[in-house]
Amino acid sequence: MSTKTGLTYADAGVDIDAGNALVERIKPAAKRTARPGVMSGLGGFGALFDLKGAGYVDPVLVAATDGVGTKLRIAIDTGNVDTIGIDLVAMCVNDLMCQGAEPLFFLDYFATGKLDVDAAARIIEGIAEGCAQSGCALIGGETAEMPGMYHADDFDLAGFAVGAMERGADLPAGVEEGDVLLGISSSGVHSNGYSFVRKVVGVSGLGWDAASPFGEGSLGAALLTPTRLYVKQALAAVRAGGVHALAHITGGGLTENLPRVLPEGLGAEIDLGTWTLPGVFRWLAETANMEEPELLKTFNSGIGMIVVAAADRAAALTEVLRAEGEDVRPIGRVVKGQGVSYNGRLL
Repeated sequence: MSTKTGLTYADAGVDIDAGNALVERIKPAAKRTARPGVMSGLGGFGALFDLKGAGYVDPVLVAATDGVGTKLRIAIDTGNVDTIGIDLVAMCVNDLMCQGAEPLFFLDYFATGKLDVDAAARIIEGIAEGCAQSGCALIGGETAEMPGMYHADDFDLAGFAVGAMERGADLPAGVEEGDVLLGISSSGVHSNGYSFVRKVVGVSGLGWDAASPFGEGSLGAALLTPTRLYVKQALAAVRAGGVHALAHITGGGLTENLPRVLPEGLGAEIDLGTWTLPGVFRWLAETANMEEPELLKTFNSGIGMIVVAAADRAAALTEVLRAEGEDVRPIGRVVKGQGVSYNGRLL
């Protein structure tokens, strides 16, 4: 009789037992994000959510999806994967909120060449932390072990957020000439422009473990500062009244993102002297010999979210946002015209 042993799925590089172990390990993190409306936990073929249970009467659903881009490369190369999940959530829910929606639940897609249960759990626990901070539930996801598609230690992430608002509450709405632009500070580069960031780091000759030229700790750790979540703060402002639009400043910077929420015939005028350019952007610009217009259309340059506020509500909304812990200030106004014009200088 033959003693030859047949091939198994594990022989092909896919470990089902490791996948099951991961699901069990992350269940407590997912459970911590539970909120009204959640009807089922991890492990089913799909996840259930009850909109009526979440308090909605005549809801409109809003969906958003995004990734983290090549910031992942820094996380992989440094082994610091604990906060990259916060970035993933932030990139989805900050966009979702700009439509006027409250994020309700989140699903993630995690793909890797070889599943390391400990590293994967740290990543997904970061996703759960981002969900907890933004008030949405982590109710499902997919872990894909894909040998031959990714190198063993590499991974990719995608996120999917679903939110809701009552019918007629969508943003932007009512934007008009004279509205005040309230700029809310970013926490750093956030999750856009990292192909350029990595190029600049290469030009600088510094390694990820080198001392940060613009702050404390290592360069790699500084560049992995997670994207700021604006959900609870901005929704508090929306509920206070007077918010006409919200603009998440992502790829394209101030120059490209703010016009997306302005109606035809209206533009924006921004005073660059109203805030100080954070050190990370100054270092990037100086190292790359970057011109200011290029900086403003590549990075958030220190302003991660803009609230377009009715002029007679701007002061009150500033106080609402400051009470929520935000560094916020008036940075400009809505004017006749198109696009964004700038007064003063950052560099």
